[in-house]
Amino acid sequence: MSDPLRIGFVTGATPDKWARHWRERRREPLELVPVTEAEQLDGVREGSLDMALVRLPVDRGGLHCVRLYDELQVVVASRDHLLAAADDEVSTADLVDEQLVRPHPSGWTPAVEQLDWPPMSEREAIETVAAGTGIVIVAMSVARLHQRKDVVTRVVTDLEPTTIALVWPVERDDEVTQAFVGVTKGRTANTSR
Repeated sequence: MSDPLRIGFVTGATPDKWARHWRERRREPLELVPVTEAEQLDGVREGSLDMALVRLPVDRGGLHCVRLYDELQVVVASRDHLLAAADDEVSTADLVDEQLVRPHPSGWTPAVEQLDWPPMSEREAIETVAAGTGIVIVAMSVARLHQRKDVVTRVVTDLEPTTIALVWPVERDDEVTQAFVGVTKGRTANTSR
């Protein structure tokens, strides 16, 4: 039996559909490995993962990168926060006086001086804002994954969507890798590149 194709996936990415199609079409085993956003490239670069579903932007040096889909960014705040009174959408102008408990990947920051928060996962950040301390901006899928009754989410209309992409090392461009790329791009078992 061959070694499994090891695919990392960042929090919020949903590889299940592609894994199901892979298992229906291929004999090679497939192993899905959850990774954090901070470590999303580590396994690919170190060789413990063959490919990874990552949230852009990432350093693409030495990697192939195929964009798969975009998702909206949302702000998460305590149910007691002023944002709870807002409609389903807000803009960054509505957030200028807020404390971000986790830095935003784009580098966007509110106008007020930001506190020096310790590094934290998405789950920890949402737990922190649930306690009434600050806000966090995450991809909508991440907010849904860590949904709680004591927080609200609102789409941030003027932030660009985040993108989920598939990456793999340039030197690993074999038939098995291309077959998985094909699955993510919607190719059927009877189509070729």
